[in-house]
Amino acid sequence: MNEDTEVAGPTASESSSAESTKTGDLQLESGDDITIVQDDAPRQTAQNERSGQNEQAGQNEQTAQNQQSQRAPAVPQKARLNPAQQQVLDELGTTDRPSFRDDLRDHLRHELEESLVPIVAEVPDPPLFVSKRKLSMVHGCEARFLADEKSEFEWSIPIARGTVAHKAIEILVARRGNPTPLDLVDDAMSRLEFDERSISPFLQSLTEAERADLVGQVNDLVANFVESFPPLQRTWVPVAESRSRAEFCDDQLSMRGVVDLTLGRPRGNEAGRVLIDLKTGRPQRDHPHDLRFYALLETLKLGVPPRLLVNYYLDAGEPRSEAVTEDLLWSTAKRVVDGVAKLVELTVQNREPTKRASGGCRFCPLLNECAEGQAQLDPDRNEHLPVD
Repeated sequence: MNEDTEVAGPTASESSSAESTKTGDLQLESGDDITIVQDDAPRQTAQNERSGQNEQAGQNEQTAQNQQSQRAPAVPQKARLNPAQQQVLDELGTTDRPSFRDDLRDHLRHELEESLVPIVAEVPDPPLFVSKRKLSMVHGCEARFLADEKSEFEWSIPIARGTVAHKAIEILVARRGNPTPLDLVDDAMSRLEFDERSISPFLQSLTEAERADLVGQVNDLVANFVESFPPLQRTWVPVAESRSRAEFCDDQLSMRGVVDLTLGRPRGNEAGRVLIDLKTGRPQRDHPHDLRFYALLETLKLGVPPRLLVNYYLDAGEPRSEAVTEDLLWSTAKRVVDGVAKLVELTVQNREPTKRASGGCRFCPLLNECAEGQAQLDPDRNEHLPVD
């Protein structure tokens, strides 16, 4: 999910084991691979309830052992998940782990450093902070980016619902038991109301009716996640709000990212981690770039890229995934350099910004004076511009 409005995941099983975890009659194999398999049939046991039947008990025990040895291997479980959950599991689960070369991180860092040094040298007051949101906006409409940079941020219920839902699912990932979505939302609201974050005063100022409206909207988001995403197992190594950062140019430039949910982990040079961004609303053209930026940060941190990038759309119950390759990382590194150059040109060198109409124009503070944005949002005036 992005830093502004997205969401986060179901609870990890309370049972943890180095090799497998059982949840009801499901068994999750191997700590790092996301695969649910059907548990073996219940073991037959022969118990001697009467002291005079030892011989019969021995025969029963031998029969049970023979049947146990003849059982077929576990097969993939299809019946326990609803179709939406199964689709996610099919998308995420695999035993294929691509390997990457040892020096990939070093080469990426070297090329980034070489390209960024002359750009960052133009910044009079470093450090310069780079996030996925800044990159997304500067690669979109530059006029809106500058307008947003100058505007004072104001909380609203539509914006707050993403933050509260994020917190509720973060609690869900680590909490024991089986809390209801509404319980999680109440916990999230209570924590955020007395948090040091900027949302705290806004939540405290809500009327009872406004608070009920916000809780209802967030409850719907969290319930959608619980119902459409497969239950998380601890052996999947789920992590909510996973943070990464990378410093460049003698700490004059800092790249930061927060991934909504990660699953799995690498094995040596073999990729295994899945990065998941939880989205509300419809897909937008910059969503894949957000996750690619996270993949680059993950590679710079661990030296091993993630295996898969997944944008998960809660309203549709739909995952959209992309495998990570070395070419993808290099193209992302180039996009980051281009984005940093634009940031410096616009904010330091005062270059005239360009305009790029999109569905996001409805949120732009310049809309009332922007003919391109008004045309984008009015189908009678312009039916040919694509809407994100």
